Amino acid sequence: QTLGAWTAAEQGARFFRNIANENTTSYRQLIVHEVMGRNCGWLTARTAFDYRQSLHEYDWLPEALLHNARWDLDAVWVPELEFDFDAEVERLRRKMDEHDSVNIFLSEGAGVEAIVHQIETETGESVPRDAFGHVRLDEINVGNWFANQLRGRLSAEKVLVQKSGYFARSAAPNAADLDLIVRSAAHAAEGALQGRSGVAGLDEDNGGEMNIIPFPKIKGGKPFDHTQAWFRDMLGEIGQPLGKPVTVGH
Repeated sequence: QTLGAWTAAEQGARFFRNIANENTTSYRQLIVHEVMGRNCGWLTARTAFDYRQSLHEYDWLPEALLHNARWDLDAVWVPELEFDFDAEVERLRRKMDEHDSVNIFLSEGAGVEAIVHQIETETGESVPRDAFGHVRLDEINVGNWFANQLRGRLSAEKVLVQKSGYFARSAAPNAADLDLIVRSAAHAAEGALQGRSGVAGLDEDNGGEMNIIPFPKIKGGKPFDHTQAWFRDMLGEIGQPLGKPVTVGH
């Protein structure tokens, strides 16, 4: 468990709670929430889950068009799962016709290869990459790309693309992360005194218990485990088909 990840998900959900209120300002509104995380969709998925949980705190007033369906999510797109874009457009158009709004949580790494291919094919120029060969996501604006593809096909009257990255990253740690920080620091000190090498943290291979984890096990590039029940249940609840697994590069 990465320090700060729980806080980032909580803050991203808080960010979108405010943004979602914009759906009362116009007809046929599309909101795309682009979430940081590059090619790992965990933060997008967890932020979506936390946001949907927070909707239980609202006192809805359907007769004033303040009902859960307009604030709920309609799609959660992560890099680790393939999705049929044309089929999704048809599904989301039905949502737009029914609820007058569509809310999408989009991982900044979702669909990047297809976007890069289209840009390079149309322009004949290479998309900028960083020193490690990674596509510079700020150069291709994933959220804007998807919004532009969806605007006409959903007949959206208003389109908002919002990024919660800086908002989430600048937040103070929440109670769960503070507890994890204290426990990790104490366990790291104990491990150092014992001459053990690694990183202190919650170990999935050790029942989620605190452990000194060997460096090779925590190297970057770990994909989001989309087989987890909470994620699959969420997709089922919003009516999104479970796509085929995708092996993503890091």
